[in-house]
Amino acid sequence: MTGDDPDFRDDRADRGDRRRLGAVVLAVLVSQVLLYPGVPDLVVALGAPAGIDAGTWFLAAEFAAFVAFAVVWGAASDALDRRVPLVVVGAVGGAAAYVVLAAVPRLGFGFGAALLVRVAGGALTIGAFSLAITMLMDLRGGHGRNMGVAGLAIGLGAAVGSVVGGVLADTGAFHPVYASAAVLGSAGLLATTVDDRVADASATGSRVTERGSTSAGDIAGRESPSDVGFRDVLARTRTTPELLVPFAFGFVDRLTAGFFALVGVYYFRDPATFGLSAAGAGATLALFFVPFALLQAPFGALSDRIGRFHPVVFGSLAYGVVTIGVGVAPTYPIAATLMALVGVCGALMAPATLALVTDLVDPAARGAAMGLFNVFGSLGFLTGFLVGGGATGAFGYRPAFLAVGGLELLIALALLPAVRAVAPRVGPPFRPPSDG
Repeated sequence: MTGDDPDFRDDRADRGDRRRLGAVVLAVLVSQVLLYPGVPDLVVALGAPAGIDAGTWFLAAEFAAFVAFAVVWGAASDALDRRVPLVVVGAVGGAAAYVVLAAVPRLGFGFGAALLVRVAGGALTIGAFSLAITMLMDLRGGHGRNMGVAGLAIGLGAAVGSVVGGVLADTGAFHPVYASAAVLGSAGLLATTVDDRVADASATGSRVTERGSTSAGDIAGRESPSDVGFRDVLARTRTTPELLVPFAFGFVDRLTAGFFALVGVYYFRDPATFGLSAAGAGATLALFFVPFALLQAPFGALSDRIGRFHPVVFGSLAYGVVTIGVGVAPTYPIAATLMALVGVCGALMAPATLALVTDLVDPAARGAAMGLFNVFGSLGFLTGFLVGGGATGAFGYRPAFLAVGGLELLIALALLPAVRAVAPRVGPPFRPPSDG
C-alpha cells in the first residue's frame, strides 16, 4: 500500500465533489424533514381527520415508494454507467411533486389524492438521495470518511429541516411544502456540477481485494457496471450473508428514526405530555439531529481506523437504551437531554454501517447495493411509522418507546456474533498512507 494507490489519493477534485455531493444529500434531507414538525396540521389542511393515523399514512406513502424504487434507480445508474442525470431527474421531479401536493386542496381533491402525490414524489426523491450517496461511495479517500460526509449531510439536513420546518409550520400549514420544493429543486441544479465517477470507481474495484479486505471480487465478481443490477446483488446476499448484516442494522436504525419522525412529533406536541408548538417540536428533533450530524465525520473516520465492530454494536446497544429513556422521561429537560444522547449514539453507528456496505460490495455494484441498503432502510422507516403509530394509538406513548428501543437492543445482541465475524475481515480497510 503506497501513496500512489488511487483509492487513497484525495486530490482537489475529489474534495470538491465530496463537498458538493454532501450538499446535495443535505438539501434532499432538508426538503424531506421540513414537513415533519407540521404534519399534524398539514394532514388536516389536506382533508384528513386530525390524529396520528392520518400522519402515519402521510409519511408511510412516501417511504413505500422509497422501498419500491430505491433499487430501480441504483440498478439503472449501474447499467447506464452514469449517475448525475438520474440525480437531477429525481430531485427536480420531487420538487414538482411538492408543488402539486400544495395544489391538491385548491384543485378540489381530497386526502387520497395527496397520498398518491406523496407516492409519486417519493419514487422520484429516492433517486436523488440514494444515488448522491452512491456517488460519495465512488470517491476515493476512505469509505468511512465518505460515508461520514453522507451521515453529516443527513444529520445536518434533518436538523435544519426540523427547526426551519417547525417555524414555517407555525406560520402556515403549506409553507414547509413550498420551501421543500425550492430546496429540492436547488439540489438538482447543484448535482449538475459534480463529475460522474462511476466508471473510475469500477476500474479500480479489483484493488479492494488486493488490500486484503473481504474478497470483494468473490462477492461481486468482475462484471462491468452494465452487467450488475438488483437481481445480481440480491442473489449475492443469499451466498454472501455478510451483506445482510449492515442491511439488518440499517433496517432497525431507520425504524427508530421513522418512529421519532412520526411518534416523536406527536409525543412532544401532545398537550397530555409536553404540549410543544410545531417550532418547539422541530427544535427538539434538532437536539437529536445536530450531534448526529456533527459527529458523523469523526466517527466515520474512527471506524476506518478501529474497524466497524465497536461502532456498530455498541452504538446500537446504547441507541436502544437511550430511546427507551426518552419515552419514560418524567420531564421535558430530561427528555431533551436524552434526545441529544440518541443523536450521539446514532452518529457512532450510522457511518460505520454504511461503510460496511461499501467494504463488502464491488464498485461495479455499488449503485444497486446502496439501493438495496436503502430498501431495507426505507422498510425500516415504513415499519417505524406503521408500528409506532399503531402501537401509540393502541397502547400509548410509553409502551411504543419500549417496543422500538427494545427492538434495537434485540437486533444488536442477536447480530453481535455476525458483526464480529465480518468486521475483522473488512475493517479497518482504509488507512491513510504515511508521508514517507
